[in-house]
Amino acid sequence: MLGQISSWRSFKTFLFTVFCYLTSIVSILVLAAILWTLLHRGMHGMNVALFTDAMPTPGQMGDLPSGLRDAILGSLIITGIGMLIATPIGILIATYLVDYGSKSKLSVYVRFVNDLLLSAPSIILGLFVYAFMVKPVGNFSGIAGAVALAFIAIPMIVRTTEDVLYLVSPMLKESAIALGIPRWRVTVKIAYRTAMSGMITAILLALARIAGETAPLLFTALNNQFPNANPLQPMANLPVTIFQFAMSPYRNWQHLAWAGALLITIVILLINLIARVFLRDKNAH
Repeated sequence: MLGQISSWRSFKTFLFTVFCYLTSIVSILVLAAILWTLLHRGMHGMNVALFTDAMPTPGQMGDLPSGLRDAILGSLIITGIGMLIATPIGILIATYLVDYGSKSKLSVYVRFVNDLLLSAPSIILGLFVYAFMVKPVGNFSGIAGAVALAFIAIPMIVRTTEDVLYLVSPMLKESAIALGIPRWRVTVKIAYRTAMSGMITAILLALARIAGETAPLLFTALNNQFPNANPLQPMANLPVTIFQFAMSPYRNWQHLAWAGALLITIVILLINLIARVFLRDKNAH
């Protein structure tokens, strides 16, 4: 009887192991197919002109040479402003949850709201920013797009930073406070320094998350196929440009869309690899 039970358990373990291997192989094959398609269709458009030439204007329908310079610049500006907004806010919220308000009732509501934002569809956050920043002034802008991206990045930074700050030894902080060091200096000089690699990982993962977002920018930054570096006006950005060019009937626009998709994929993969390096260094220490 015991032998039969042991054999049945071994068989179930074998089936589960095979299932895990199969799902892993399928996932790898799907990822490889996506990467191969992007490389096959977008690699021929990866040239210097992609970064230096202006975007084709709405009246430019032929096969004239053009690039994604303004969309790349707009994405850098919008994403950069979004991370400048999200990074300090996310770190400060995580610091409050760990060191200052861990036992308060407010922290319960803060975590609840953060979990809601973490699971909220990005298009909902884009609509929220549209209702409060775009519609009242009657103007799309890069700033509105940056705020929408910040709403996506903040909960990721809060969750990851909170986890790494909890790993800092309480005895280390209590010893510093017992020596008369101010609480804020203990946080900055000890907690932040100890958890620095994990905090950088959180920022990089949030950056990778928002780098390819399209839906929020459709309602906030919109797009602009003419050169514009003013974040108070509608700005060109790579995700929306890829969406619009991929839907267009012009072959040269479609080629630019594939090249832009490949560029975003490469950037996101590089950011994730860098984040993995920081995470590995944190685990090694």
